[in-house]
Amino acid sequence: MRPPVAYDPTAMPEQLRIIHTTEYHYREAVTFGPHRAMIRPRDGHDLHINASLLEVTPHADIRWLRDIHDNSIAILSFTEPSALLRIHSEAVVDVYPDTLPDYLIGPECSEYPFQYGAEEQIEIIPYRIPSYPHDGTAVLSWLRDLYRPGTTAGTLELLGQLNSRIHGAFQYVHREEFGVQMPCETLAKGSGSCRDYAVFMMEAARHWGFAARFVTGYVRMNEGQHGATHAWTEIYLPGVGWRGFDPTNNKLAGAEHVPVGVAREQEKAAPIMGTWAGSPGAFERMDVVVRVEAL
Repeated sequence: MRPPVAYDPTAMPEQLRIIHTTEYHYREAVTFGPHRAMIRPRDGHDLHINASLLEVTPHADIRWLRDIHDNSIAILSFTEPSALLRIHSEAVVDVYPDTLPDYLIGPECSEYPFQYGAEEQIEIIPYRIPSYPHDGTAVLSWLRDLYRPGTTAGTLELLGQLNSRIHGAFQYVHREEFGVQMPCETLAKGSGSCRDYAVFMMEAARHWGFAARFVTGYVRMNEGQHGATHAWTEIYLPGVGWRGFDPTNNKLAGAEHVPVGVAREQEKAAPIMGTWAGSPGAFERMDVVVRVEAL
């Protein structure tokens, strides 16, 4: 796994165009309830949005808001039925490159176990509570090969080992099904998608006492590939804040990762959510096309 790095906002950024089109096809015209789209990248010191576009078919009134996690959410209100729902998003972003390894973790948490400071305890409590407490025994048993209570370990080294262990222990599979596997399912099957890997790492870190959250976004892939939607985990470390770990690819989240949404639980970070009404069997299929291109 590559060493941890920081972002330098004075460096020349790399410009990316992100195109994300989702189409829902129906065998007849149906009516649509309100939809919630989380597909706009998270603007910040390491990523600036230069231009963006959102097109929706059929016509919808679009209202933007910031949710409790400060994600940009488009609320879509439809006025007419249709046999096609198409949500097309484009964004041109500046991504600032990695610099020399100069990010400094707070000395109070450089070794694990450690205690978060009193000034941060209240805010991070929700991110330390496991989402699947009944899976705790199985997850903790799996973690014993990495850490045993009563010992100490370098915090970054331990999290890097967890990232690598998940990558090596499970077989990646592409899943179209909605939702994620519970950690015990991933353990039982020995496989999962990027969402399942991210949830497993999030839960494992929480059982160690870390504050962790689920991240959804885009990842730029190798030359000749088009990019894809992706999921990874962020862990809060005093002194450096939220840092991304990508167990699917066994690396730290870096310049090729474009975050869109963060949440305590993965269900609240879904790219598109909504309802429709029509006859049984009206739904035919969903098509998703994602491109992440360097300009």
